[in-house]
Amino acid sequence: MFRTILLLSPIYITFFWSIALKGNNKKHNFPQTLLSIFMLSPAICFISVFLYFAPFPDFYPYIDCALQYAICLFFPVYYLFFRLLTIDDEFSLKKHIRYLIIPLIVPTCYFIGIFFTPWVEYKTWLFNESSFQESPYIQYLSTLRDIIWILFFIQFILSVIGNQLLIQKYGVKAEQFYSDMEEENYKNAKLLNFLIIIMFITSITAYALSYEMIIPKDLALNIILSISSIILFLIGFFGIKQEPINPTFEFVSNADALTQLEVIPLDSRKKLLHKIQLQFEEEKIYLNSQLNIMDIVQAVGTNRTYISSIINQNYNQNFCSFVNSYRIKELENVIYQNPDFTNEVLAESCGFGSLNSLKRAIFTKSGMTLPEWKKQILVAK
Repeated sequence: MFRTILLLSPIYITFFWSIALKGNNKKHNFPQTLLSIFMLSPAICFISVFLYFAPFPDFYPYIDCALQYAICLFFPVYYLFFRLLTIDDEFSLKKHIRYLIIPLIVPTCYFIGIFFTPWVEYKTWLFNESSFQESPYIQYLSTLRDIIWILFFIQFILSVIGNQLLIQKYGVKAEQFYSDMEEENYKNAKLLNFLIIIMFITSITAYALSYEMIIPKDLALNIILSISSIILFLIGFFGIKQEPINPTFEFVSNADALTQLEVIPLDSRKKLLHKIQLQFEEEKIYLNSQLNIMDIVQAVGTNRTYISSIINQNYNQNFCSFVNSYRIKELENVIYQNPDFTNEVLAESCGFGSLNSLKRAIFTKSGMTLPEWKKQILVAK
């Protein structure tokens, strides 16, 4: 009974989140839609595990091919989920097919092998891999099975590295868009990548220990099923809270800023800079903790490329650093006038989205902790 519950748990969890993620979209959310589809991959995997270990030898052969597709597509689809979170606006088969070609071709070759293999040989081989070793059909399927698992390992490495690089790339872009980098979505994205690493390493470790007969195979299976159920639940939980974190704009580097500005007459550049300064020095727009570059665009009447270029060129800062420099100046004034304010009140009063954002901004500027910086400010007074 306990084994049956463990076998069925990840199946229920994956189907639940697949439906919940799809049904949660009041507006079209491409990352959540793709994560909903992704959940079908582990669902197929664990249905196969259930049929194999239950055991249901008459049913398992019919899902084995689907299992190979699920294995091959598992990490590529998860990687595409991260692309939609960070740098791609929507899923496009034309744009993303290059990530899916090999994961589709390899199991298709396996399917062709099944089609030509005598059914008795194929069914027997699935439950006893030492049988029919002389059969060219079984040799072909065995080779393809090995290729699929090698591909699975390679995809794991490429996917988690690719996901991390996307998150880092998002961070660089976001600093040109958001004024507060302590974004819950940003932290969730890193956590979602970390969870898939835990599930993979735990499962492979448990399998390796059982293969070397260090732990019983039943215990290894229970560990894999339990950890996978927990991780898949957490992926669904954080995935359903996850909104796209792609600021959908072109990043303008310092090197490109001058080129962008050359198309604007010098007088116009000075006027634009003056308008930006007015918004920060007189209107104190930086006190809005949710401020992003589009708010400045609307306030001064230009486009975001010019705003980024003006700030980069004249202050040698990205948007996030530029806004926080004003918030830190405001923080100094508030501390002088109200030295007894708590840190939380200080953060809220000066436009920081959270206390962590304030601490990070102080450390980035001065290399000091908040208490050290406050002490220095009060002594200088």
